[in-house]
Amino acid sequence: MGLLTGAELWSVAIFLVIFLLLVDLMHRRHRWTARYPPGPMPLPVLGNLLQVDFQNMPAGFQKLRCRFGDLFSLQLAFEPVVVLNGLTALREALVKHSEDTADRPLLHSSDHVGFGPRSQGVLQAQYGSAWRQQRRFSVSTFRHFGLGKKSLEQWVTEEARCLCAAFTNYNGHPFSPNALLDKAVCNVIASLLYACRFEYDDPRFIRLLNLLKDTIDQESGFLSMLLNGIPVLLNIPGLPDKVFSGKKAFMALQDELLTEHKMTRDPTQPPRDLTDAFLAEVEKAKGKPESSFNDENLRMVVADLFSAGMVTTSITLSWALLLMILHPDVQSHVQQEIDEVIGQARCPEMADQARMPYTNAVIHEVQRFGDILPLGAPHKTSRDIELQGFLIPKGTTLITNLSSVLKDETVWEKPLQFHPEHFLDAQGRFVKHEAFIPFSAGRRACLGEPLARMELFLFFTCLLQRFNFSVPAGQPQPSDHGVFRGMTAPSLYQLCAFPR
Repeated sequence: MGLLTGAELWSVAIFLVIFLLLVDLMHRRHRWTARYPPGPMPLPVLGNLLQVDFQNMPAGFQKLRCRFGDLFSLQLAFEPVVVLNGLTALREALVKHSEDTADRPLLHSSDHVGFGPRSQGVLQAQYGSAWRQQRRFSVSTFRHFGLGKKSLEQWVTEEARCLCAAFTNYNGHPFSPNALLDKAVCNVIASLLYACRFEYDDPRFIRLLNLLKDTIDQESGFLSMLLNGIPVLLNIPGLPDKVFSGKKAFMALQDELLTEHKMTRDPTQPPRDLTDAFLAEVEKAKGKPESSFNDENLRMVVADLFSAGMVTTSITLSWALLLMILHPDVQSHVQQEIDEVIGQARCPEMADQARMPYTNAVIHEVQRFGDILPLGAPHKTSRDIELQGFLIPKGTTLITNLSSVLKDETVWEKPLQFHPEHFLDAQGRFVKHEAFIPFSAGRRACLGEPLARMELFLFFTCLLQRFNFSVPAGQPQPSDHGVFRGMTAPSLYQLCAFPR
């Protein structure tokens, strides 16, 4: 078969352009329907991809909100998107229409990094029986293995002791706490998934954490958005492997851990952890092809829970320590409350939280100010719905701008400042606001919220019970402006930890 002539190549190119334009028109036809939310004019094929600031999407969305209102539309390549802003719009969508907005957008890249149709996991799974099955299983299994019980609390406290020992090793010299926080929090989720903990200097443990960070960076980038928005590009040889190299390597390492875990499992003994419990369900589900309990889905569920259970809590603790060195008066007040309620002779317990309103307020304010997941996780409409007087068609991706609620100037006295008094009344009692939604809301609210709240309280109080934290001598004050990469983390900083 000979090569195409110049004229033939031009014909093919013209055909592809016309085809793409027709596909583009088909995907944006909803923009011409009555009562569709307004938004910036999209370009052919790319839509608004070039108009979205992927380096700081929350700030870019705030500008668009000022132009178009609490609901505005975008076209990300072929993907129609509506961005929801403000507590009223978010609650209407996620709570009032919880059944109709509980779906997730399809990640077309999943098929190209080793996930088949039987491996939806629990975070990105489409809303339906498989998702309900896995959510119910994850919540009940976490409870069984200690969530809300003394057993897990003791595990977190023991890990906090290891973390404090690692801080002590710096002897008051400057260091960045991020890597140690990652390892400590990761060991808590590892206890639930694998019934084990890793030593902080374990090379495989370090590689696992590095690959997880690579995965998050790659999945939140422009190229990932482009490939999922125009899935035909995923067929370019070698491109998915390059763009999602971190994800593939992370999953390969998870597969190693799962293989080792299966070899040590004794089916005649009670499950040691969530992985054993899942494998027991796989055995029960044999001969039931409709079940979501299968070996393919196990790796996705474990990866989902591993990443979700580590990253956000670790980043929140990093924010907490940064804000303590920037606000030494707040740090002193927390330590005074720790000394009065707990003292120095014993470790903090969850039962102490009810008697520590200021510390509780500080932890909540860290979450509000840090704004770790400013855009939450995307939702998708499973039917036509009406929101705020606008008609949102079935199949529209919804971006829930949680930042617009956590930083709402009509709700918070000082929305852009760290101000623990946001969560205290005039008598110094803890008050939780309806607008405090860092874990989102509705049917797809974060299933790990109870675990995260336990970890934040125990790690934070253990650290402040043992150390005074300060900016290293001779170094400038670090910035309290976050860096957005899908999640908002503090800029890199160092601190000194001096034993109290």
